[in-house]
Amino acid sequence: MSTASEARDARHRQRQDEIIAAGRRCFRQSGFHAASMAQLASEAQLSVGQIYRYFVNKDAIIEEMVKRIIDTRLQHIKETATVELPRLLAWRYALDEDDEALMKEVAAEATRNPVVARMMAEADSRMFTQACQNVKRDHPEMSDEQTHACVEVMAVLSEGTAWRRQMPQKASSEHLYPLYQQINALLFKTEDS
Repeated sequence: MSTASEARDARHRQRQDEIIAAGRRCFRQSGFHAASMAQLASEAQLSVGQIYRYFVNKDAIIEEMVKRIIDTRLQHIKETATVELPRLLAWRYALDEDDEALMKEVAAEATRNPVVARMMAEADSRMFTQACQNVKRDHPEMSDEQTHACVEVMAVLSEGTAWRRQMPQKASSEHLYPLYQQINALLFKTEDS
C-alpha cells in the first residue's frame, strides 16, 4: 500500500471517528430517534453531504458506535474472571457511564426501528458468546446447557444493574456483596457437586 493510500485511509478513519464522537454527543443529548443528520453535521462541523461520504445513513453511524462499544466490552469480558461478578454488581461498577447511557438509547430505538433491533441482537449474541467462552475457561467442568443458563442469569443481573444505576441504591454494597457471592456460588456449582 502506498504512502498516499495509507494517508487517505488514516484521514478516512479520523473523519469517521469525528463523526462517531459528534454522533455520541447528539444521541446523548437528543436520543437516536430525535437527533437529526443536520444536528449531527453541525456538531461534527461538516455538511450532511460530507457525513454521507462516510456513513450511508444514521443507522450506519449507530451501528458503528454500537460495534465500538461492544468491542470494548468484549475486551473487558475476556480479561475478567467470573468470580469478579459479585463485586461488579454490588458496587454497580460501569465500564463507561457514557457507553451505558448510549446503549440504553440503542435499546429504546430498537423498540421502533427493526434495523437497530437487529444490531442489538447481534451485539447480544457477540457478548453472550464471549461470556460463555469465559465461563468455559473458568469452569471447564460445566456442560454447555449449564454454561448457557449461567450466562443468561449473569446477563440479567448485569443488565438489570445497568438500569438500576439510574436510581439511588437502596441497600449498601457491603450488604449486597455477600448476597451476590451466594448467587455466584450457586450459578457455578457443577451438576455433580
